[in-house]
Amino acid sequence: MGWELGPDWTELPEECLLDIFSRLSLEERWTGPMFVCKTWMKGCQDPSLNLVFDLETKFQSLPGSISSWWGPEFGDKINSVLRSVVDWSQGGLKEVRVRHCTDSSISYLAQRCPNLEVLSVKYCPKVTDDSMLKIALMCPNLKELDISFSYKISCVCVDMIGKNCKNFQIFKRNLMDPSEVTRSVPSNYLEDPSIFLIYGNIDAYVIGKHMDQLKHLELRFSTLSNNGLVQLCEGCSNLEYLDLFGCSKLTSDGVTTSILNLKHLKEIKKPSFPAFVV
Repeated sequence: MGWELGPDWTELPEECLLDIFSRLSLEERWTGPMFVCKTWMKGCQDPSLNLVFDLETKFQSLPGSISSWWGPEFGDKINSVLRSVVDWSQGGLKEVRVRHCTDSSISYLAQRCPNLEVLSVKYCPKVTDDSMLKIALMCPNLKELDISFSYKISCVCVDMIGKNCKNFQIFKRNLMDPSEVTRSVPSNYLEDPSIFLIYGNIDAYVIGKHMDQLKHLELRFSTLSNNGLVQLCEGCSNLEYLDLFGCSKLTSDGVTTSILNLKHLKEIKKPSFPAFVV
């Protein structure tokens, strides 16, 4: 009995390939079809499949922080992958969620993807104002930004984002729980943590002045005071979600008074200190 040849899957029409690949997750495409043949590799690189680059889901699925993530080699890998996706998107990339990248890849993103709407660069100690100011100036359609735990991004960047991105609605500027700093990150992660003792109220002032369209704001473990919160709430009256967990300089009365201006507020996470216990 002779062998019966099955269909040659490498010769599927491009439309069928793209339809199939679009049903796969990023990880599934990158660990499977891309290595089958040149045709499938090319299909995975189609701009329509590279409008979103989300590694955050993968990071969240892994158990805690891995020491190798903090080394330069890992950062180089993330940079390389992000650059590739930027190129494959042909400028159409709209959403990026990464960790441990550096200024080089974020600058590359800013210069080539003006339609970027969502950017998350959590845990990126090598991302600074140098690249984020380019994002502010070159990506005016930005709607969501998460710079949590990226301590080299200052209030200067926050100010420029507010001034230049008029559709900005979601901002996450969470700091680390002090116990997490010693437990899960390298000792040199925070070169000068004292600088954030003054950033809290400055951030609050800038956010209140230039981000009046904000609907979602997270400032966990910020050092803002009651006065800073008053300024923030007066300027961001459209807020629907506000996270102030861990903000140790706030008081119960201060929070209660400040949020009176937030007529659209649906949910707030308050500091869990004795002052808030009824």
